[in-house]
Amino acid sequence: MIKIENLKLSKENKEILKDYKIELTAIKLKKEDTTVESYIEDIYKYLEYIEKNKHIYNALDIDSNSIINYLSYLDKNNYEKSTIVRKITSIKLFHKYLNEKYNIPDISTKIDKPRVRRKLPNILTIEEVDNLLNIQLSNAYDFRNKAMLELMYSSGLRVSELVELKIKDIDLDNGYVKCFGKGSKERIVPIGELAVDYLKKYIYEYRDSMKKGYYTENVFLNNHGKKISRQGFFLIIKEIAKEKKIEKNITPHMLRHSFATHLLNNGADLRTIQEMLGHSSITTTQIYTNVSTDILKENYELYKRRD
Repeated sequence: MIKIENLKLSKENKEILKDYKIELTAIKLKKEDTTVESYIEDIYKYLEYIEKNKHIYNALDIDSNSIINYLSYLDKNNYEKSTIVRKITSIKLFHKYLNEKYNIPDISTKIDKPRVRRKLPNILTIEEVDNLLNIQLSNAYDFRNKAMLELMYSSGLRVSELVELKIKDIDLDNGYVKCFGKGSKERIVPIGELAVDYLKKYIYEYRDSMKKGYYTENVFLNNHGKKISRQGFFLIIKEIAKEKKIEKNITPHMLRHSFATHLLNNGADLRTIQEMLGHSSITTTQIYTNVSTDILKENYELYKRRD
């Protein structure tokens, strides 16, 4: 956590930054501490540059040219475009705050964000998914892993949603799970028959033996009888992929991307996929149309070479 009193800034800027942090935490963002900290870190670096290079020691005196100079500095020092976009967002939010609190002009309104082409998500092919899910079942941990992977691929859950899943959140009779995504937003997601079958097998036949005397409502447990962690799941999927000789740098989120892309390729509409993934905006979901287009192009080129 950033201690503002220890930062190398003028007294005036420290006071402004302290008040701004209170504003972000209590009124504006209402998000987790790490989000607030990232905004404060961005503004600290911004003010530090302004003080050192422009000799302006009070944020209320910053002019629009100073912002442009700072952004040029970031560009010349090869900051990623996505990082610059994030910093511009932080700066614009900060100057909007100064405008509202101190009744001064918002000098950031004419600063535009550069457009960033979103990187296409990496996915697994259907054959690679089948290979990953083809787990040799011999003990409780195998059945747990099988249930986790089948559930993730058939529902598109985030790994954070998977590890937080409680017994009461699963309706195996009707084939759906209730999960809580970003911003604790609740959604109901249907799950496939195969996932239901292996969840029943794991929960009814193996989960109790994994508790190790602990009481927990979490569905998926580690070898100590407690809730499995995100890091634990990451290691599990990496190890399984290694055993299966899947050469891609597989991550838990890759299953979510694969789920969405395969649904789209099989005729599902974007709005349905958006609801299942819990995206607040359809534009986030539209990235999968680009993945599907790329796949079609690759297949076309492949068959063209064969003809």
